[in-house]
Amino acid sequence: MNRITLIFLSLFYLSFNTISQPTYTPTEENLQNRQWFQDAKFGMFIHWGIYSVLGQEEWVMENSRMDKKTYEKVASFFNPVAFNPSEWVQIAKSAGMKYITITSKHHDGFAMFDSKLTDWDIVDRSPYKRDVLKLLAEECKKEGIKLFFYYSQLDWYQNDYYPRGNTGHNAGRPDEGEWNKYLDFMNGQLSELLTNYGEIGGIWFDGWWDKKQADWQLEKTYKTIHDLQPACLIGSNHHQAPKPGEDFQMYEKDLPGHNTTGFSGEASVGNLPLETCETMNNHWGFALQDNRYKSVNDLVAYLVKAAGYNSNFLLNIGPMPNGQIQTEFADTLKSIGQWMGKYGETIYGTRGGPVPPQTWGVTTQKDKKIYVHILKWQSESFSLPPLPGKVKGIINFHNKDKIAYQVTKHGIIMHLNGLNADEPDRILEITLL
Repeated sequence: MNRITLIFLSLFYLSFNTISQPTYTPTEENLQNRQWFQDAKFGMFIHWGIYSVLGQEEWVMENSRMDKKTYEKVASFFNPVAFNPSEWVQIAKSAGMKYITITSKHHDGFAMFDSKLTDWDIVDRSPYKRDVLKLLAEECKKEGIKLFFYYSQLDWYQNDYYPRGNTGHNAGRPDEGEWNKYLDFMNGQLSELLTNYGEIGGIWFDGWWDKKQADWQLEKTYKTIHDLQPACLIGSNHHQAPKPGEDFQMYEKDLPGHNTTGFSGEASVGNLPLETCETMNNHWGFALQDNRYKSVNDLVAYLVKAAGYNSNFLLNIGPMPNGQIQTEFADTLKSIGQWMGKYGETIYGTRGGPVPPQTWGVTTQKDKKIYVHILKWQSESFSLPPLPGKVKGIINFHNKDKIAYQVTKHGIIMHLNGLNADEPDRILEITLL
């Protein structure tokens, strides 16, 4: 092969690669929103829909092998007369949460908003007849809470979601449909969400994993979103590395870079803002008999670990079908809020600290302050590797008492007399010169 041929083939490859790999340049508004997102650190996830009526979590249509005609009847029982958006937002605020991400449409295809593209929505099919997303959006705006919309790309209801993916084979739909027509429907609903509900913090996609090999035309969808609201952040729970057009990366029930639940085997941590999401019991949607509630200490530890991994923590609730947030969730969130009221300075606005996560805990950092979060008490003698700067002083963040320390060529040795072993997180504040 001669030199001219090699040059031609190289240019052809570069040209092909440029065409096949779409580029994305976020706007200044988008970059500012990313920074706000990273500073916010703590959000409320809400899984709520007609599936809540059955009290068997959000996958009940699929897991019960229920066809769509039967499932349609469930909508007539969804009448959340106790829904109070002000109460929801106040619970989130008192917990120290800075944003809310709510399901606008889950895998069952039911829209929790007044969609003009289908009557399979809360206004047309439920006796409640009101757009809960609009009510919540108005309250979030009033209280300074950013609102994100979860949107399922997977749809067990629409006939044009065809060919079928790995799920939804028992919904009783015809074995035919127009995939491009479904994508137009999806983009249309996203346009409604980004046009009729004010400023939206982001779109939280889920369900791409149902048809990994399909032509999802993500570039078109993402462009639609960014054209309508340039600051809007896009993330997708596809369990893979970030794709062009996305603005943050999430991990489901796992810390970034981990795969303890089996969801993130194909994922790799990118360079976008990070988020991890977790449930307060063992389900996302309302599950009547699930009383395996995580403790306040466990959830505080998860929040702290997430911050140490340079990640946000999106903590889920599944409201009851009447619109109330069950007492167990509300009480736990109140206690987390009390902890954040005392120690939020070590979480909000921080980034992952200079010491990578360890078995004992994590570090976070903000400007010249390094916060050492000791989640597992081991010994009163505690050491850290060398830090990126000269140490000015170390205190116990809880009571501001000075911590004795020595700096050696191997790092810093501290003597932790007076730390409360009963606290879920013992925090040291290290100030650098």
